[in-house]
Amino acid sequence: MAHPKITIVGAGNVGASCALWAAARDLGDIVLVDIVDGLAAGKALDLRQAAPIVGFAHGITGTTDYEATAGSDLAIVTAGLARKPGMSRDDLLVKNARVVSGIIGSLVAASPEVVLLIVSNPVDAMTSLAHRVSKLPAERVVGMAGVLDSARMRTFIAEAAGVSPKDVRAYVLGGHGDTMVPLVRHSSIGGVPLAARLSAEQIGAIVERTRGGGAEIVSLLKTGSAFYAPAAAAVTMAQSILRDERRVLPCAAYCDAEYGVGGYFVGVPARLGAGGVMDVLEFDLNADERAAFDSSVAHVKGLVEKLAELGY
Repeated sequence: MAHPKITIVGAGNVGASCALWAAARDLGDIVLVDIVDGLAAGKALDLRQAAPIVGFAHGITGTTDYEATAGSDLAIVTAGLARKPGMSRDDLLVKNARVVSGIIGSLVAASPEVVLLIVSNPVDAMTSLAHRVSKLPAERVVGMAGVLDSARMRTFIAEAAGVSPKDVRAYVLGGHGDTMVPLVRHSSIGGVPLAARLSAEQIGAIVERTRGGGAEIVSLLKTGSAFYAPAAAAVTMAQSILRDERRVLPCAAYCDAEYGVGGYFVGVPARLGAGGVMDVLEFDLNADERAAFDSSVAHVKGLVEKLAELGY
C-alpha cells in the first residue's frame, strides 16, 4: 500500500516545523519545497538524519521543483511573509496573495486530487484565494487558524487555573485576527464551566491575551512570528484528514448556509477526515456571541473583497 504523500510549501520556520512534526508522527512521505536553492534540500537532509534517532520511516526530500510534488494527497502551504512588530496579519494581504496564488496553481497542476491546507496569513482570505485559484471543491480547501487560537486559549486557561491543558476545552471561532471570537460559554475545565473556576477578570484577561496571542510572540521575537504551535496545529489537521480520524477541529472552512455566512471561509468547528472537510458543526450562539461572530465574518468578507478589487 502506498504511503500518503505530503507536500509542504515553504521551508522557513513554520514549514520546517511542519515537516518535523509530520515526520515525528510518521504521517507519510514528505516533500519540502522552497524557492531558495538548497534551503528545502538541506533541511530535508537534516531531518532524514534524525530518522534513526527518532524512529520514523517515511521519506523526506527537499526541492525547488513542483514536479517532485506530483501525486500529493495533501499540501500544507506556509509560504509568504511573516509579521514584524507592529504589523497585523491583514498587513500581509497583498504581498502574500501574490505568493499564494502562484503556489496554488503549481500545486494543483501537479496533484489534481490534493487537499489544500493553508497556513499563510491572513489565513481566512488566503484560504478563499486558494479555493478560487485551485477550482477545487470547497471541502478540499481548509485553513489553519482555530486549532492554534483554541490551543492558545487552552494554554492560558490551564496556567490561570493550575491544571493540565489536556483537561481544558476551548473553542475560538471567526476570523484569525483581532476580531476572533473566543467562546467562553462553551469552554470548560474537566467539564466544569470556566466561571466556576476563574473570576470574570481572569476570563476577560484570557480572552484578550488569546486575541493577541500571535502579536505577543511577534513582539518578543522581533524578527519573525510564531512557528512551533502553528505547525503543530497544521499537522494535527493533516493527520485527521490523512488518517480519516474525523476529529472535530476549529478551522477556516467554507460556510454558506452554516451560521448564515453566505459563502466564505471562516473559523468554525469542522469534522476533518478523508477528502478534507466532511461537515461543519454549528454552536448555538447567544446574542452577544452572534454579534461578535457576525462582526468577525464581516471583517473576513472585507479582506476577500479587497483581494477581488486587486484582481485576485
